[in-house]
Amino acid sequence: MTTQAIGTTTSTAATSTINSGLSGLATNYQTFLSLLTTQLQNQDPTSPMDTNQFTQQLTQMTGVEQQLLSNQLLQQLVNQNQGGGITGAVGLIGKTVTSTGNTAVLSGGTATFNYTLPSAAASVNVSIADSNNNVVWTGPATGLTAGAQSFTWNGQNQSGQKQADGGVYTVTLTATNASGAPVTPTTSSSGVATAVQEVNGQTLVTVGGAKVPLTSVTGVSG
Repeated sequence: MTTQAIGTTTSTAATSTINSGLSGLATNYQTFLSLLTTQLQNQDPTSPMDTNQFTQQLTQMTGVEQQLLSNQLLQQLVNQNQGGGITGAVGLIGKTVTSTGNTAVLSGGTATFNYTLPSAAASVNVSIADSNNNVVWTGPATGLTAGAQSFTWNGQNQSGQKQADGGVYTVTLTATNASGAPVTPTTSSSGVATAVQEVNGQTLVTVGGAKVPLTSVTGVSG
């Protein structure tokens, strides 16, 4: 079995930097135009401003904007080559995918939720809600040691009634240590990827019946 890590942190940081640069440039551009307008309105008629100076400044700003837009396009192409976009995501189909998130699909009468504790806990309380955010079950989890743990729900609500397969359920975990201080678990889900699709510009991967963003995928094995 081989394991492949999906590195989205670097591309996300690069995209954030580019977007921040474009935003800052737009702000500086508006400030420049405001200052230029004020200068033109209040210039000395006998000694008008040198138009070459602000023409050069406008040209420089335009050049910076074009460079940032070019970087943005290049980053999009890099993301596609590194697995971003629907074309790269197709390669995940049939493989076991792990992603950040707190949802799971009830299948075969059970749903398994994965979580990681940064340190040992004295108690971990589990709350499971359906797709309408109605809490259907609460209770304790037995995995209390630091590290990777999992909890399997038997698909029954608080009254013992079996829920139908196919529903997507969300888990919320509340943990405390022996001193009563909170411990913050991180949740993840895993399953076989069966489909990919593009929705509103976002690539979604169907994992174990649940749709997760491609950007939340942290690992692939197959």
